[in-house]
Amino acid sequence: MKYSFFFLLFMLLHGLGNAQVLCGADRMEAYDSLLKGKRVSLVINQTSVVGCSSLLDTLYSRSMDVVQVFTPEHGFRGNADAGETVNDERDVRTNIPIISLYGKNKKPLPTQLAQTDLIVFDIQDVGARFYTYISTLYYVMQACAENSKKLIILDRPNPCDYVDGPVLEKKYQSFVGMLPIPILHGCTVGELAQMINGEGWLGDGLKCDMVVIPIKGWKHGQPYSLPIKPSPNLPNDQAIAFYASLCPFEGTSVSVGRGTIFPFQMIGSPDLTSYDFQFVPRSLEGFDKNPLHKDKCCYGIDLRNVEVPEGFTLKYVLQFYADYAASSRNPEKEFFTRPEWFDLLMGTDQVRLGIIAGKTEKQICNEWEPTLQEYKSIREKYLLYEE
Repeated sequence: MKYSFFFLLFMLLHGLGNAQVLCGADRMEAYDSLLKGKRVSLVINQTSVVGCSSLLDTLYSRSMDVVQVFTPEHGFRGNADAGETVNDERDVRTNIPIISLYGKNKKPLPTQLAQTDLIVFDIQDVGARFYTYISTLYYVMQACAENSKKLIILDRPNPCDYVDGPVLEKKYQSFVGMLPIPILHGCTVGELAQMINGEGWLGDGLKCDMVVIPIKGWKHGQPYSLPIKPSPNLPNDQAIAFYASLCPFEGTSVSVGRGTIFPFQMIGSPDLTSYDFQFVPRSLEGFDKNPLHKDKCCYGIDLRNVEVPEGFTLKYVLQFYADYAASSRNPEKEFFTRPEWFDLLMGTDQVRLGIIAGKTEKQICNEWEPTLQEYKSIREKYLLYEE
């Protein structure tokens, strides 16, 4: 994969604030010997880089035997829409097969693993439970355990490093919530993997044989700016910071700015004409081709220059539900247009029912606090980095 001059310049300028941080992938001396002489499969996307080169190109140039690439939601290049089926393909430069884990199967099949000795997982997460890259991690770990394959995880920092929100209840388990963790889990991918193993979450007594290549020069709470957008609708730090608190709107009639060049940095609806701020979602290649309220004027709030939340907040969901309640005869139905999806994102129906009942944010948060504290105690056992 060849990068343009402008991409390289962007990487250089964006990475200045991360100058002291070495991600797992950058530390080739720590995993090079583990790959030599092995048939290697990669779980990667556009965020999987070593310096300014993709991990695939880097390993290929070092004559490593990369037999196949698995890729998650949004695809190998990170340009497929949320929820869009990702098809199998071949890398144009190396001709290595690229197998989708967001198409016919979300878990690597035994037949796909038969030709490999080990798997390398290197994907940038954003710290939110419903961001599906960690669901892919779960299935990859499970497949490795079932097929006696070793997993190497090249760790990366968590750019939204908080522990907050409701812990997922088992009956709300789905691909947007595989694990009993809060909305903001406060872990790196490597730490989550250790937790999955240690807590027995793979099921049937399975344990994944794995090695985590840790980050150097980063600790919990340390800001980290992503040099490459991790998915089409998280283009910058502001969007990533608001993502966890705004994503639940996807179960409502309120747009989160998909179909604009500032997704997750504005919220609005055609129904709320009392707001002065306006935006019109369009079909935008590289962002969202079929956004909610496409070609309709939405009225709401511009968050581009608003101070980002420290953790998870229900502030905006509560505000917009109150707006609907003030102007609608049936706010529950007109606001919660996809209540089942809202509950899956939250990992519980407690939040939605609390909002409908007129509870305050503090009252709703108090209800999930006991399970959040239990999770915090579990999390402490698996931390790899200083807090």
